[in-house]
Amino acid sequence: MSFTTLPFLVLVALSVAAYYLLPQRVQWMALLAASMVFYCVGGGKTVLYVFYTAVIVYGSGLLLGRFNDLRRAAPKEEKKAITARYKPYRRAVVLVACLANFGLLYVLKYWNFTADLFQPLADQLHPGTQIPLSELVLPLGISFFMFQSVGYVIDVYRDKYAPEKNFAKLLLFVSFFPQMVQGPISRFNDLAPQLFARRSLDYTDLKYGIQLILWGYFKKMVIADRAAVLVNTVLDDPWSYSGSILAVGVLFYCIQLYGDFSGGIDITRGVARLFGIDLAENFRRPLFSTSLTDFWRRWHITLGAWMRDYLFYPLSLSKPFGKLGKFTRKHLKGKLGKILPTSLATFLVYFVIGIWHGANWRYVAFGFWNGGIITLSLLLAPYFLRWKQALRINDKSKGWHLFQLVRTNLLVFFGRYITRAPRFLTAVWMVKETFLHPNLPDLWNGTLMTLGLGGGDFLILFLGVATLLLAEWYQEKKGPIRPMLERQSPFLQWVAILVPLVVLFCFGVLRADYISSDFIYKQF
Repeated sequence: MSFTTLPFLVLVALSVAAYYLLPQRVQWMALLAASMVFYCVGGGKTVLYVFYTAVIVYGSGLLLGRFNDLRRAAPKEEKKAITARYKPYRRAVVLVACLANFGLLYVLKYWNFTADLFQPLADQLHPGTQIPLSELVLPLGISFFMFQSVGYVIDVYRDKYAPEKNFAKLLLFVSFFPQMVQGPISRFNDLAPQLFARRSLDYTDLKYGIQLILWGYFKKMVIADRAAVLVNTVLDDPWSYSGSILAVGVLFYCIQLYGDFSGGIDITRGVARLFGIDLAENFRRPLFSTSLTDFWRRWHITLGAWMRDYLFYPLSLSKPFGKLGKFTRKHLKGKLGKILPTSLATFLVYFVIGIWHGANWRYVAFGFWNGGIITLSLLLAPYFLRWKQALRINDKSKGWHLFQLVRTNLLVFFGRYITRAPRFLTAVWMVKETFLHPNLPDLWNGTLMTLGLGGGDFLILFLGVATLLLAEWYQEKKGPIRPMLERQSPFLQWVAILVPLVVLFCFGVLRADYISSDFIYKQF
């Protein structure tokens, strides 16, 4: 049940109607029913994995909640003793919850990659031995609901809030249907109060929700799905094209990926807003990033925040990293000794983000690419500062800002070679071809017109991307667009809804050759 299909729109419409017609005390049940229908239709039997995760985190939360209650109820002079007594048990609960979820994620997503990696070793040790491969189907949005659920367990362990005692309500938090495809990754204390709130129909929520949904469909169906035609033509068979055409293919992949992912998130947030629910923002104009670190703060914000709170801080504040810090400060002079442990933790986080994308050597390389560049930038920061001072570069100048924008987007651009190529070695070959054998005349001798798109498609893509950039430029410089729209007349506000709807139907849904593609992140 893809977001771009009629059954999804019917489900949303029926869910909204049921939500506001039901008594307010049971409105959340309409959301749970819609979520179960969505996942059963879209994922079939894999809905059992959702129940598996919900059961694990529900039981873990209750156990941790009991430990927290014991500590809270104890006299002040006994709190430390009770904390120390139950600390091993609390950690064991969190460990079991993490292993149960991430262990299943490993089997489903990474086992076959590992088996292929160790098969040659198995053949050498015991000729004829075949490491069994997993034939299990990868569930829809598995890492999104698992990360969200594990975050809930860790937060209860940290006593940020009390555990949810109603299993059906926790199941809704795990499976809320708009965010199942590709996030965002929500926190229980942010999302749960909204899921279970009692609401009346609100015209503003409906209007904002529809606007967000249409903007998301515009990005997905008019921009991303059209760019995907050229991307698939070139990058599914890169050996047939010159370096300049490969670069065009990767550029269009950047357009496709951004339109696909951010458009999907807009649809998600728009559908949630129809129920009065405000989901976390997941993109903040990453095209205007001034460094690779800044890019990852703006791109897939909730994943970065999850990695920061549940991986980076536990790593950098752990005893092993504390010992490493003492060692480096003692044996390495200057700033390097102070920041090396933190830089290592940073590298590991971005490496994990890389392999989170998939079980393939190209994603391992993607993790090294981002982690390596960001870590080196941290380690070399003092030298960069000296060079800027020596060259008398003004950090506040428009020229320097433009340089940072171009530099960052070029780093992201070359990173996309890695993630879209069929294999890592193919990505290396593609980069080499781009530099050594560009054959620039292919850009104007008609070759572009043989890649699946006509002149009208290129024009629509150009206008679509220009509209997207203009909207994001306005948001970057002047703030959200919505308050500006609110100052306009009701007529102009409806025009803001109807114009994208007409464009969507004329250049998206109703175009003769339109084929909706799956969302790229749906099985991440």
